[in-house]
Amino acid sequence: MSSSRSYSSPIREADAAQTRARIVDAAALLFTRDGYAATPLKAIAVEAGVSVQSVHLAGPKSALLLAAFERTFAGDEGRHPLTERPELAAILQEPDPGRLVEGYVAFVAEANRRSASIVRAMHAAADADPVAREAAADLDARRRQEMVTGAQLLVSRGLVAEANAQRTADLLGFLTAPETYLYFVQGTGWSQEDYVAWLTAGIVGLLDA
Repeated sequence: MSSSRSYSSPIREADAAQTRARIVDAAALLFTRDGYAATPLKAIAVEAGVSVQSVHLAGPKSALLLAAFERTFAGDEGRHPLTERPELAAILQEPDPGRLVEGYVAFVAEANRRSASIVRAMHAAADADPVAREAAADLDARRRQEMVTGAQLLVSRGLVAEANAQRTADLLGFLTAPETYLYFVQGTGWSQEDYVAWLTAGIVGLLDA
């Protein structure tokens, strides 16, 4: 008599997670250095030090591109909102409004610094690849929803009037967008400090006096 048993090995799961992380990081490097269209899966496998089959199992190129952005911007992958990620969740619990803004700006500025080059690659991929375009559109939709969530948090803290919630969400989306960071820091040559000061002033300006 024989039986099959499914089980979960923590070591095996950790190894799989490490392999995926290497693949996604390799994809991020190559997409930003060589371009999305010019990066074959074989090149990702070589850079990650894994088999081409492992890269195929990790997902299509468009999925790897999205995963690369999520890892560089937020530190991990997944569709869960930014507000549920530990680092930002801790910042949003800060009771002092000034420290809340300071912590949030620091998080966004550093995240945009890490992910700026991936954003450029995403734009290029979306222009040429319908699947990548769909993934980018999904990311944009999720980001808009996160801005609404952020604005509602400010409302609940008494920092923004309920009537201004949607306008605040729209302005937050512009202020914190990776594209805005690219315009100022890579496009016009602002320093990271200049960007942080501008972003701080912009977010403070959204709050009710």
